[in-house]
Amino acid sequence: MIAETSRPHRVALFITCLGDLFYPQVGEATVRLLRRAGLTVGFPRRQTCCGQPAYNSGFHHVTRQLAEHFVNVFDNAEYIVTPFGSCAALVKNEYPHLFDDDPKLRERVEALGRRTYELTSFLVDVLGMDDFGATFAARATYHDGCHAYRGLGIYDAPRRLLAHVRGLDLFEMGSPVWCCGFGGTFSVRMPDTSGAILEEKIRRIQATGADVVVSTEFGCMMNIAGGLARRGLPLRVIHLASILAGDVR
Repeated sequence: MIAETSRPHRVALFITCLGDLFYPQVGEATVRLLRRAGLTVGFPRRQTCCGQPAYNSGFHHVTRQLAEHFVNVFDNAEYIVTPFGSCAALVKNEYPHLFDDDPKLRERVEALGRRTYELTSFLVDVLGMDDFGATFAARATYHDGCHAYRGLGIYDAPRRLLAHVRGLDLFEMGSPVWCCGFGGTFSVRMPDTSGAILEEKIRRIQATGADVVVSTEFGCMMNIAGGLARRGLPLRVIHLASILAGDVR
């Protein structure tokens, strides 16, 4: 295990399941941004699911197995960066509790958690960078994912990054931290409640007059995009990394 450093030189990309399966282009955009910041980016090929679906369903013994694998895969990483706050929150906040009976392993898990970051927080809070020279003409609103906001305390970082995107006007919706209703397996177990929460989220989005919804939460993006499509609303849902990397027009 390496010592923590003040200025990163190398990072390991943790793409997550939803990123790998549904948003691989966001992973590519993330790599370009990190390289633009002067970092060497590695991609450990043995990485798997972090275990969040199992954890949320009460199968903590399964999550523990996946957590041990995560530690073995990323233990030598200087920093671990993911474009998805939900999985970062699990690693940082929940993994340690899985090892209360093994103090030595818990210590390794906690050390790894301290080096694990959601992308926008890493760019702004660790690297001190908020301007990547991006241009994107749009009327946008930003959705804060529950895990990023409540689990990691991220609010200002994505807005600082958006403030430096040329041509983009940000219109905050009423209570942008209102849940989208996805909640992983929650949306499957309680579809009616999930749908009602999403309905209110979409109402708030529409009230801004935005033509683009920006977020960094893959699950929220899928849920909001699906809700907009079912209602025939022509709004785009875009990951912030794609805008910063210049991948959208």
